[in-house]
Amino acid sequence: MTLPDDTESRDWTVKPILEHLDDLRRACFWALAALLAGMAVALRFAPALFRLIKAPLYGVVENPDTFLRNIDVTGGMSVAMQTIFWGGLLFSAPAILAAVAWFVFPGLTGRERRAVLGGMLFALVLFVCGVLMCYFAALKPALRIMLWFNEWLGFKVEYFLVTSYVGFVLKLLLSFGLTFELPVVLLILGHLGIITSAQLRRTRRHAIVLILVLAMVITPTQDPFSQLLLAIPLIMLHEICIWLVWARERRAISESDSLNARE
Repeated sequence: MTLPDDTESRDWTVKPILEHLDDLRRACFWALAALLAGMAVALRFAPALFRLIKAPLYGVVENPDTFLRNIDVTGGMSVAMQTIFWGGLLFSAPAILAAVAWFVFPGLTGRERRAVLGGMLFALVLFVCGVLMCYFAALKPALRIMLWFNEWLGFKVEYFLVTSYVGFVLKLLLSFGLTFELPVVLLILGHLGIITSAQLRRTRRHAIVLILVLAMVITPTQDPFSQLLLAIPLIMLHEICIWLVWARERRAISESDSLNARE
């Protein structure tokens, strides 16, 4: 049997369920091994990573080195473990994605493999962009606003607990990074034909309201600045997704017309 060009690269061998489970076990093992290796690297650079986390305080308070304090016996270990885990996850992300691809790719066609790989890379780029935007644009204003609220209510802020500060920074970075993944969901739904560009245009106003509400819920700070800083790029990415879904629809129509013309 001769298969179409797009399906020739698919592995048509049907594997027993136990072999699939064995492949899944191997993929999980290599992903976990990659995470542990990344954490080992992060362990070596933990003090430098903590300095990066502390850097947004410069320019916000007079002396960041003494402004962060630890009054908990396990505070240092808690901060170290958070820094090592998230740093290790960052370092090992490419290897973890490779393990996922190794498990998924054998059952896909060449076109599907390219789509999945492109989606993974796009998701990784968006996550990094969200984290960088938070780190360079949102963290300092958010910290200033938190201090202002304390001063407005008459509280004298002499220091931050280091565990509270690190948790706040990591939550804010993670919320920005994960929220920037929403366009990937829209593109996948558009690729599968579940949604169309016309539907996205009709529901644009509803999407903007939903994005604003989502920014209010996800952002750990309650200041409007951080919420708008998260919502505005998402609204722009939503518009870009509409055009990308529209372009794919036009390409699919063009390919269909070409195929009909050859027949």
